[in-house]
Amino acid sequence: MAETNRNGETPLLRSVDGELEKGRKNGRPKEPWKGEVVKSIVYAGLDAIVTSFSLISSISAGRLSSVDVLVLGFANLVADGISMGFGDYVSSSTEKDVAAKERTVTEWDVINQHRPQKQELLRHYQELGMNDTDANTVVNIFSKYRDIMVDEKMATEKGLLPPDQAEKPWKNGLITFAAFIVFGCAPLLAFIVLIPFTNNDKHKFIGAIVFSAVALAMLGIAKAKIAGQNYALSAAITLFNGLIAGAAAYGIGWTLRDVAGLEE
Repeated sequence: MAETNRNGETPLLRSVDGELEKGRKNGRPKEPWKGEVVKSIVYAGLDAIVTSFSLISSISAGRLSSVDVLVLGFANLVADGISMGFGDYVSSSTEKDVAAKERTVTEWDVINQHRPQKQELLRHYQELGMNDTDANTVVNIFSKYRDIMVDEKMATEKGLLPPDQAEKPWKNGLITFAAFIVFGCAPLLAFIVLIPFTNNDKHKFIGAIVFSAVALAMLGIAKAKIAGQNYALSAAITLFNGLIAGAAAYGIGWTLRDVAGLEE
């Protein structure tokens, strides 16, 4: 018989109550942002800013004019945006088709090989740590509902979620394209905004650095909110990524210009 104190509580109950009380004191952790749309916007935006700024850095190191920066920058931005949007569409469409095909196969297995499928699911739960009685109970309940058992087997054995019929791959591609164009314009805006104030290309390049840094920091914070990470750390890592990419592009442009002797 389990030991109890004068209040009739066992050590196990005291331990559980203690953990619950500790959880209440610490408060409920914040949930991350949900939704593939938000993720597509953030990650496409990050890629766009780094790509655009890297191109500007290489062009500026080659001492080309602001007109060259804008022409090459926007041309590259649109081309990359189309490529990324189409890539997202193909990826989402393929993932959806694969999930649908896998579900069809799993459904056939559940219908025509019911007992072996139950045994596989039973072994899976036992490997996770369930005792035999609980594992049998869970599997027997699932086996009464074919669709639930099919979805559970897809998730546990194949690591796939059921295909979302409401998902539209073309929408994912369009969102990725739009996010890439919008955020990729940030570094280029400096060369437009500063036109009334200066004709110095170096000043405009510095402006592009500032615009890019602000946009990267904002998206780094948004990325942290999605993943539930530290805002300052995520922004710093994102800025560091942009710094490395921009410095590498600038170095290559300078090398080709001055060392390799590619003159105008």
